[in-house]
Amino acid sequence: MRLIPMALCMGVALGALAGCQGQTSEDPPILLERNMYDQERYNPESYSPFFSDHRTMRAPVEGTVARDRYEDDPEIATGLLPDRSGYVLTIPQAYIQRSGGMEKVLTRGKERFGIYCAPCHGATGDGKGMVVCKRDKVTDPCESRGFSPLPTYQDPRILTMPDGQLYATITHGVRTMPAYGPQVPIADRWAIVGYVRALQLSQMAQATPQPEPKK
Repeated sequence: MRLIPMALCMGVALGALAGCQGQTSEDPPILLERNMYDQERYNPESYSPFFSDHRTMRAPVEGTVARDRYEDDPEIATGLLPDRSGYVLTIPQAYIQRSGGMEKVLTRGKERFGIYCAPCHGATGDGKGMVVCKRDKVTDPCESRGFSPLPTYQDPRILTMPDGQLYATITHGVRTMPAYGPQVPIADRWAIVGYVRALQLSQMAQATPQPEPKK
């Protein structure tokens, strides 16, 4: 008599396994918590009966402050001249004063540069960061990881680039470099620009031949 229940269980199990053959079904899936699958939300550009203009995508409420901190100075916010005719040539003085002076700007810029820029551009801006070179020690020669070396900061094109253009490049990205605007706040972007200029000046000074002392 005990064999009958066992045979029934085995028959049910075999039937269940037979149903797992990868066949498609037109029946809707079983969802224990439907709201996690079919959320009550508006899709972009969709119709809404709630608003008078029937648009789901709304303009920000007047007076909304951006998450990146409100910045009413267009030169600081964009790196462009107020009339947008070109980039600002140097770091805005208003930003430097607000940050407590150039020394604090460079200190902050060095810290942020080491986090966001050095992995690709290298600690000295030579374009041979860890994503480009494989090294066991800092003094080891560059062993390619398969990534093309980036331009050095001593490239004449970068040396003569306006500070506002450097800021805009950090903000929006260029070619294979992604945009860091969503990650790096406005003040830190300018601090990085300042530190890049400091790197360039220090390396230019090292490369300049020193006159021999008079005998």
